[in-house]
Amino acid sequence: MDFSDFNLSKCPDGLLPVVVQDAVTLKVLMLGYMNAEAYDKTVATGRVTFFSRTRQCLWTKGETSGHYLEVVSQHVDCDADTLLIRAIPHGPTCHRGTTACFDTPEHEGFLRHLFSVVQQRHREMPEGSYTTRLFIKGVKAIAQKVGEEAVESVVEAVDGNRRRFTYEASDLLYHLFVLCEQMGVSLEDLEQELERRHRP
Repeated sequence: MDFSDFNLSKCPDGLLPVVVQDAVTLKVLMLGYMNAEAYDKTVATGRVTFFSRTRQCLWTKGETSGHYLEVVSQHVDCDADTLLIRAIPHGPTCHRGTTACFDTPEHEGFLRHLFSVVQQRHREMPEGSYTTRLFIKGVKAIAQKVGEEAVESVVEAVDGNRRRFTYEASDLLYHLFVLCEQMGVSLEDLEQELERRHRP
């Protein structure tokens, strides 16, 4: 898509509003603005570049800190007057040192991050990693761990112990993620299946 394809008639100063979202966790990271030059540089380099309204110049996010935003995908809204960029952040996005410029919980989206870590462990199989050891043992051993953690979660739920249930349910989710990865099932696959079953 060329910058001229955007509908800038209602955009302030002819600048395109750009929302940046973490491509893994889906957490909204920041809002910035682009002119044609910033958009073209973003497309050419694969790193998010904005036009600074205060300094009246281009700035590539991370050019000083090294905390670049690596572009994964672009999505235009229905009116073609706002752009959503999904990116991989290399470090904190906000100048305050926080994950995002918005004050949403820092742990937001962590389950997706955890699933991506499990996927990375499966690709790289680093030595000394508990997740690596599970993958080496195979599907039967992983499935057994899922069963054990499910039983322990049920026991704590029946006992009414919320703290222990949270602990055991977290173990269950982690091991279920490992089993899903072993079976080649992604979070997107699970979402699609649940959406298919959903009846408004």
